[in-house]
Amino acid sequence: MKKIFASLGFFALSFSGFAQDSHVILISIDGLRPEFYKDANWSMVNLRQGMQSGAYSDGVTGVFPTVTYPSHTTIITGVKPIKHGVYYNTPSEPLEVTGKWIWDYNTIKVPTIFSAAKEKGLKTASVFWPVSLGSPATYNIPEFWYLPETKGAKRSMGKALSENSFPKGLYEEVQQNATGKLEEIDFDSDYLSIDENMSRISGYLIRQYKPSFLAVHLVAVDHFEHEQGRDGALVRAALSSVDRGIKSIIEATEKAGIKEKTTFIITGDHGFVDIHTAIAPNILLAKAGLYDPNNKAGWKAYFHSSGGSAFLHLKDKNDTKTLEKVKQVLDQLPANQKSLFTVKDRSALDAVGSDPNASLAIAPVQGITISGAATGDFMRAASGGTHGFFPDFKEIQTGFVAFGNGIKQGAVVPQMSLQDIAPLVAKLLKLDMPSAEGVLYPGLLIKE
Repeated sequence: MKKIFASLGFFALSFSGFAQDSHVILISIDGLRPEFYKDANWSMVNLRQGMQSGAYSDGVTGVFPTVTYPSHTTIITGVKPIKHGVYYNTPSEPLEVTGKWIWDYNTIKVPTIFSAAKEKGLKTASVFWPVSLGSPATYNIPEFWYLPETKGAKRSMGKALSENSFPKGLYEEVQQNATGKLEEIDFDSDYLSIDENMSRISGYLIRQYKPSFLAVHLVAVDHFEHEQGRDGALVRAALSSVDRGIKSIIEATEKAGIKEKTTFIITGDHGFVDIHTAIAPNILLAKAGLYDPNNKAGWKAYFHSSGGSAFLHLKDKNDTKTLEKVKQVLDQLPANQKSLFTVKDRSALDAVGSDPNASLAIAPVQGITISGAATGDFMRAASGGTHGFFPDFKEIQTGFVAFGNGIKQGAVVPQMSLQDIAPLVAKLLKLDMPSAEGVLYPGLLIKE
């Protein structure tokens, strides 16, 4: 397992090699960290078995912010947010936080694995994948929900999936054949059944339709890391559950008679950081007269918080006077508060590939998260864990394991990026994705 290839070069995505009827199963474990499969104490038995028969990375660098929707879009496009167009989980809403997320596939500005596969005439399946509403996937159960119609009411996911899955009737089909009738509580991340059901749906689609590419998003690990931090009984229970889900998906390919032709890629979107304190930069803007929580229509500047980061949006992008005032406000904080974060200017955001509409960003140190509040204290207590941090330290990295058809046993990539996954999938399925900017590592693949 310790064979590390030092010359990790790039080679073109060609149409030679792997069998015409190859299959790729991409499993995203939200909040996956490398130690979950590298350290046996985390009890991910099935994932470790896959790792031992294939390849893995010691750490995968994410995008900024290191949150779910931009990260998953990078996984299937091979480019950073500045190019693919999904900058956050939720849109920047300085006037009123509606609860909307960036669900619509049409937000994505570049080709994806799904669109490239469709052009080639391949069948694909998407199960609870972020930014998949209206996806070109042949079979699509999107990650989407209807917002409450009245204040205090609950969201509606079952109705949303029934009306927006594709083809029409697919949601009812998977209930009848894979999960049984699903109630709203079955989509509650407090219960491990959400991942169990997504694994069952994936297994059914594999057996019934044998898609060339299937991508599924499993969410409970992230949920409990938010609640308990990097470790806890519920985090470990969620890991055991998702590990069983991986096994059931592998078994589905065996039952479908395609296991020998299938490559399994298990990855994530970000790591996690334990937090103890939150800072609220919008309070600074309010005190400076740049943002009024009681009269939001008159705002000049607003920080869009994204876990361990916040991005400054100006009402007028060319308002240099307001931008300079914000910089001054941040610079005039007491030294002990200034030490809690760094300011990333536009050149730094360009370099890391972040939202082109943001004028600057705040990147806190580990242990500090960011609140979107515009009233109260600038500093306040926080607990649990979060992500969203600038991707320049180990704890915020996610993981990567690949095994099965075409993958070289014993290959280890010490360091890779989320952009590198799409080129690998494209190579395995012989897709043409010239827009992908990630590196395709030949040392991951069995020589053709």
